[in-house]
Amino acid sequence: MSEVLGDFIRALRAADIRVSTSESIDAGNVIDLVGFDDRAILRDALSQVLAKSEDEKQAFTETFDTYFSFEQFKKRPASVEAANENDGSEGQESEESGGESEGGEGDDPSQSGSSSSPGGGSGGERQGERAPAPDLVSLLERGDQAALQMALAEGARQAQLNRIRLFTQRGMFTRRIMEIMGLDGLNEEIERRETAGNRESAERLAQAREELRGQVRDYVEKQLEIFTANSGRQLREEVLAQMRLSNVDRSDMRIMRDLVRKMAKRLIALHSRRKKVARRGTLDVRRTIRANIEFDGLLFHTIWKKTKVDRPKVMAICDVSGSVAQISRFLLMFLYSLQEVLPNVRSFAFSGELGETTELFEREKLEQALVEVLRDFGGGSTDYGRAFEDFEALAMNDIDHRTTVLILGDARSNYGDPRSDILKLVHARARRVIWLNPEGRSMWNSGDSEMRRLSPYCDKAVTCASLKDLERVVSELLRSAV
Repeated sequence: MSEVLGDFIRALRAADIRVSTSESIDAGNVIDLVGFDDRAILRDALSQVLAKSEDEKQAFTETFDTYFSFEQFKKRPASVEAANENDGSEGQESEESGGESEGGEGDDPSQSGSSSSPGGGSGGERQGERAPAPDLVSLLERGDQAALQMALAEGARQAQLNRIRLFTQRGMFTRRIMEIMGLDGLNEEIERRETAGNRESAERLAQAREELRGQVRDYVEKQLEIFTANSGRQLREEVLAQMRLSNVDRSDMRIMRDLVRKMAKRLIALHSRRKKVARRGTLDVRRTIRANIEFDGLLFHTIWKKTKVDRPKVMAICDVSGSVAQISRFLLMFLYSLQEVLPNVRSFAFSGELGETTELFEREKLEQALVEVLRDFGGGSTDYGRAFEDFEALAMNDIDHRTTVLILGDARSNYGDPRSDILKLVHARARRVIWLNPEGRSMWNSGDSEMRRLSPYCDKAVTCASLKDLERVVSELLRSAV
């Protein structure tokens, strides 16, 4: 049961359904209670503990129906036994399946062993003969669909089909499962019948073998679909997370938005766990003793020292001029997602004139907010001097020792005065100033870049060209504590 549940949960995760360890344990308890007898009850019960949202419930139902369906043998294959019923000259071969065959050669030698093991593990009474082969021959001749299903499932388990990841692995797993089911012994039996001159029986058995191969291949393809439902998307997300943002194609924007949201949620979840651990602190002995005086010193109440952990105030200044508009778009997307769970975020955008976008992010949905920001502040020629002057007027009085100022831009000010004196004042008031430059360090200070004049007033100035770079910087920001 644990293997079936484990594989099913792996299939759910492949379908973008988040399943935690505790939910997996709950699912195991549910199966202990309801069992596998009633398909509908099992589906509804597992859905209650494994699917949280409406989208997840729909994906759960589809995955459940696919994972727990077994359609390979619903249509009875053309078995050798059925063919023998239409061929009177070979009727005795089918009737004498439990005894010796004529001539001592044995057209069906598998019948001397038990066929109770669908995996072919019970035919080992004959020395020097593979156990699975006799069982597979008899199953194909009888057309025993239930036993064939069990044999295929057991073969898939032994072949570790749940580890299939690539489309090119279909043939390898098909062959491996067939061998576990007894392909070698089946081939030997076909050859023996051909050698004995029983060509028609050998051909029918060979036809059944090819039908079985097709059914195993279909099963492998279904499992490939189950366990790699979103592997292509996941691979694409991994590539996009490390790709330079300036190289991201517009066709990938939807994936990038989802990726940004996932990163934001992951960072907040990690930060929340750290915060809880940090607040637990150590035992406050004096206060604990005072609180338990009335109990003659017995420690009924324990009081812990608490370490105050403050989430930082963040002010983000984003250059949305033509040269960095696409990269600024991703930072704005990230800050938009963080703003839902980190209340102390104020965002500003500029190309020439600077304006605050915090209320816009709170009021509008992401797509509309980005359109308005780029419309109102993007497209102009870059002027860092004017932008810092506007920032000083709008936010300088709100900067204190808890404030982190985050600046994204290439520091190219079209040879105008970048007003580094204002940034110096910001640095003196703020806890820290972080500059994220989308250009490589080799490009800093070239042409109209003013990084040489501005970087001395930054606590950190780093290249931020991908979502991975952005995630690393924001992760460090969230870990900061007073």
